[in-house]
Amino acid sequence: MSLKNLSVRKKIPKIYKSRLLNQRVNQIFNKFEKSFKIDTNFIVAVSGGTDSLALAFLTKVYALKKNLNPKFFIVDHKLRKESTYEARKVKKILKSLKINSHVLTWNGKKPKNNIQSLARSKRYELLLSKCKKLKITNLILGHHMDDLIENFFLRMARGSGLKGLVSLGTNTQIENINLIRPLIKFDKKDLIFLSKFIFNFYVDDPSNNDVKFNRIKVRNLIKEFEDFGLDKKKFQLTIENLKESDKSIKFYVEKNKRENSLFNYKKEELILKENFFDNSHEVALRSLSDLIHFVGKKPNFVRGKKIENILNKIRERKLRKETLGGCVIKMVNHTVILTKEG
Repeated sequence: MSLKNLSVRKKIPKIYKSRLLNQRVNQIFNKFEKSFKIDTNFIVAVSGGTDSLALAFLTKVYALKKNLNPKFFIVDHKLRKESTYEARKVKKILKSLKINSHVLTWNGKKPKNNIQSLARSKRYELLLSKCKKLKITNLILGHHMDDLIENFFLRMARGSGLKGLVSLGTNTQIENINLIRPLIKFDKKDLIFLSKFIFNFYVDDPSNNDVKFNRIKVRNLIKEFEDFGLDKKKFQLTIENLKESDKSIKFYVEKNKRENSLFNYKKEELILKENFFDNSHEVALRSLSDLIHFVGKKPNFVRGKKIENILNKIRERKLRKETLGGCVIKMVNHTVILTKEG
């Protein structure tokens, strides 16, 4: 990428141009730019770790080229006494590169168990709330290749199906907000280099080395697999193959919903034809899950085990009336009817 190509409506400051002269930085940015392809304003989540600092730099340069106005937010969970100081330090570091950011704080009582999972949920809650308030539909996250592989093993340990195993994708959606992970195919080594070269700083969270957390146990397990020759590229290839299989299932799920469900607007009820349940178990389960989420209008999908229970009752003709995910499900003869609770 020549510097001439960087001349756009909004001039890129010398502080960025000088760093883009580095060949490795230039290569990483070019790869990022080709995959990102966002033409509207967005919010970037910054933690202060190597991944999110690299993301902050890449998205800022991209935004300058596209004349966009992104917002950068740092979440202070207040789970460690150093967290507020670190959040302010990250804000100051970003400011040194003309990146204005704001701190979102998790106030209130903190959990003693399941800390990482609850902190992640709270982080999303704060960021999604800000997206809605600013009417911005794209939230950019710093997940990378290592996160993709770790998520795969964590889901496997929970007994997740195919959908769960490949759930950490480049683009997903929660509450009508697009969660975009442009670094999902980036190696962590490149992100560490970028954050060190650009900022000469990053926050090293001690929980990243604490083996009491399942994610850290999985991280160590993956390192052992690498010693046997099962490297990250092979893991990624496996996950990509599984994603292709998942796409095939999604095709039949959409076909089933389209052909075997009918919405009665007069009665405000969704009718599932008998053929709806003649598909494979996975297709029927996902189809029912999607429609319960559609009718019930709850922010999160119902857990698979609860859907399994309803599905078994329907197939055994034992369902009368159940409430699940804000949705009332009842069976009349061979027809299943879904209405919104209340």
